[in-house]
Order: sequence, then C-alpha cells, then structure tokens
Amino acid sequence: MRGAVIHGPGDVRFETLDDPKILHPTDAIIRTAVTCVCGSDLWSWRGLEPIGDPHPMGHEYVGFVEEVGSEVTSVKPGQFVVGSFATSDNTCANCRNGFQSNCLHREFMSTCQADYVRIPNAQGTLVATDEVAGEEFWPGLLAVSDVMGTGWWAADAAEVKPGSTAVVVGDGAVGLSAVIAAKEMGAERIIAMSRHEPRQNLAREFGATDIVTERGDEGIARIKDLTGGIGADSVLECVGTAEAMRQALHSARPGGTVGFVGVPHEVAVDGQELFFSHVGLRGGPAPVRRYLPDLIDRVLTGRINPGKVFDLTLPLDQVAEGYKAMDERRAIKALLTP
Repeated sequence: MRGAVIHGPGDVRFETLDDPKILHPTDAIIRTAVTCVCGSDLWSWRGLEPIGDPHPMGHEYVGFVEEVGSEVTSVKPGQFVVGSFATSDNTCANCRNGFQSNCLHREFMSTCQADYVRIPNAQGTLVATDEVAGEEFWPGLLAVSDVMGTGWWAADAAEVKPGSTAVVVGDGAVGLSAVIAAKEMGAERIIAMSRHEPRQNLAREFGATDIVTERGDEGIARIKDLTGGIGADSVLECVGTAEAMRQALHSARPGGTVGFVGVPHEVAVDGQELFFSHVGLRGGPAPVRRYLPDLIDRVLTGRINPGKVFDLTLPLDQVAEGYKAMDERRAIKALLTP
C-alpha cells in the first residue's frame, strides 16, 4: 500500500509501505475512504516535537472494514466505520466512566494517512453506520473522528450550558468545531477569537455571535468589555500554546470553566493565580468514542456539518502539499482521498 512518512521537519513523503496485518485478535483492518492532515501533525512538521526515525503519520480516518480479528464481533467486513484517534476497549473502568481516551488498553493511532489502516481495540473503537454513508457525508464523519469530537469535548469540559456565554480561543478546525458544539449545547452568545476573515466567516456560519481579533492582554480586555467586565461562563481553549492558555484563563469569569483541548506546548499554570481566580480547569485528549454515536447521527441527519472545515481536497499522494498549505495558513484543514 501507499502512505505518508515523515523524515524530518518539513519533510513528509508519500511512500510504498507494507500492508497492515491482523496482529491481535482484537484488531481490524480498514480500507481508507478519506483521511486528512491534523493541526497537531504540524508540531512535528515544524520541528517543535521530536521525530526520531522516519515513521508513518495520521490519526483521523473513516473507511470500510476489510478484515477483523477473531474477537471482533461489533463490526464486520464491508461495513462503513468511524473511529477515534485514541483506541479503546470501551469496557475498562476508565471507558465506563466516559474517558475512553484514557482506556487502560489505549493506543494512539498514527498511521492513518494511508490506503489501509490497522485499528487496535477495534471492538470498542469502531462504530459502524447503519448503511454505507453517502460520499457527501464522509468529510463530516471524518471530522467527527477527531476535530469535531475534540471540539465537543472542549464545550463539554468547559460546561457550556443553555443561555450561557462561551469564548472559543483558536480558529483552526478544532476551534471552529468547538463553535458548533457550543451552539448545539445552547450557548446564547459565542465569541470566536480569530484574525482570519475566511475563518471568521465560517465561525459565524457555525453559530458565533461575536468575533474578537485581538490577542494577548488586548484580547482579554476585549472579552471583558463584551461581558460587562466579568468574563465568560465557559472558555474553550483549542490551541495549546502558553499564550492561548493564558488568554483562556483570564477570559473566564470567577466561577467559570476553561476546557482545554489543544495539546499543550510550553504551557505552565500559576497555582496562586488559578487558586484566586475561582476558574475551573478541565481538559486532556478528547474521549471521542463517548460522543461518536450522537455526533454521527447529527452529521447524517444534517443537523451539523463539521465537514466544512475541510477547505482543501487533495489526492493522498499530494499529502506533503496538505501539510504545506496548512502550515502556511492557506488551508484550515486538508482532506486526503486515496
């Protein structure tokens, strides 16, 4: 088969790889329908995370089941399935508590920008649609496998409630998906922090009521101006930088909650500052599996369309261009078709 391999910063190549095989009775093999480049992939692309030896890339996927291990009974060959970037047995204590991304048998997906993918813990990870979804739904279902699930977790962790005010820090695919989530959870006012007009327009389409272009102290001051000097009930931090976290914490009102879902890079929280702020803080890798059945239904019924975050479509063999376009902010998110 063929797939993306990262060799170093700015160096992703499309290469011939060994076909995946069933290694454990809990595995499945899927044929990729569509996959994509994630904003978190750019940390390695930019040299901000160690790469080590060349290795495959990608953790978002939807596709057709080709083969299953002997212990997999929840899906069968031919079915169209959606999974999560973090695999889970969906039966351990952490899974039963709703944190499948902290499953005791968790494995993170990392080979999905390819023609075929082995899915560990397939029994608990994969969710099949009732019938093969039409291709028009594939981008939305692909978004559900990570960015939409992560945006939903941001809103859930930040305790967005009907009638509340929510601030979304970050205008990437996760941030834009978080706007959808805040709207679906009933937020009356959704303030999107963005300096890029196409992303601002999409945020408004998804439900944002206000746009804040300022960052840092100016951005915090603008949020306070818009909320009567108090701050927001919920803040959804969807970036992972120190600046974004600081902006999020200072944009929340006393008693408000920050949901942080951007993978942290050089983020440090001052304990004294947090203590006296009365701001709640919750985050981590999104338990996407918890939300999959609901989000799949919302996509297939047309209630939400997170697939709109894909504003560039490329054949899989042009995966390197997808990385470049996202790195240069020429694209929000690149969809890859085998």
